[in-house]
Amino acid sequence: MIVDLRSDTVTRPGQAMLEAMANAEVGDDVYGEDPTVNALEVEVAELFGHEAAVFTPTGSMANQIALQLLVPRGDELLCDSMAHVVNFEVGAAAALGGISTRTWTAPNGRLDVSLVEPMINRPNPYVTTTRAVAVENTHNIGGGTVQPLAELKALRELADAYGLALHLDGARVWNAHAATGVPLREYGRLFDTVSVCLSKGLGAPVGSLLITDAERAERGRVVRKRLGGGMRQVGYLAAAGRYAIANNITRLAEDHARARRLAEALEPYGICDASQVETNVILLRTPEIGKIAAAAAEQGVRISALASDWGRLLTHLDVDDAGIEHAVKVLGDLVR
Repeated sequence: MIVDLRSDTVTRPGQAMLEAMANAEVGDDVYGEDPTVNALEVEVAELFGHEAAVFTPTGSMANQIALQLLVPRGDELLCDSMAHVVNFEVGAAAALGGISTRTWTAPNGRLDVSLVEPMINRPNPYVTTTRAVAVENTHNIGGGTVQPLAELKALRELADAYGLALHLDGARVWNAHAATGVPLREYGRLFDTVSVCLSKGLGAPVGSLLITDAERAERGRVVRKRLGGGMRQVGYLAAAGRYAIANNITRLAEDHARARRLAEALEPYGICDASQVETNVILLRTPEIGKIAAAAAEQGVRISALASDWGRLLTHLDVDDAGIEHAVKVLGDLVR
């Protein structure tokens, strides 16, 4: 048995999704003529209460398009120090957008608006002007943390007071929605731009979307083309996304329950804190993480060793209850 817990990006399309892809009606998306892409963009924009969406091949591209729309070259983005946009997008904000970034420290990635306001630079000749704030929900390296709705609302009020834009890196916002019941539209109304991923918890093979107003979406298509993201008969991939949204959001609660089961089984060994598991991400803390990952892989359990003393497990639709029990046994034997 192979149980791959390295990420929720490792899923493969099931037969029903493959059939939806094979039967998709397609056209040239650069010309705006792919009906399946167009339908996906309309559906997702409506889910979040925005006017428009732009289909992109990756979440990093969706994020970087959003940042370029919100922050002029030479100006500044604020985000937390563990945010995906400054840690795992290979410096794209600076290299491609000419965007300066500053960060605050956020334990477990959780937003604390009181830390943001003192960092805001108003326009003057001596400092980099703050133009936008980015928030990640759920927070990947924070351990699947769900951002508190009250803090998000407070951030919106702060942004409005200072004339700032807000971007939501919502790669796993589906998980936040599943965990809390907060409507997607409620998350959407708090942000000027939202990126969502279809190839993580929802199980599509490829694809993300940038969600925003109609004017920004049109400019976003220009940036997408500039970044090499103009795609042709991409409706085959959009069909997978439409299937994923229709069928795989409600089942995310199963991933969360399995993550809690796994964390509770491993917690007695002192390598994780089950109380911190809010969605489908488990952080492991041990100086032996490299050895554990290598030994577990030999027994069919794949985990991510992300540094010398910590790693990560993610549950997803390709890991069932039997897979969790196998992981519990293998990892429990290795860390006991």
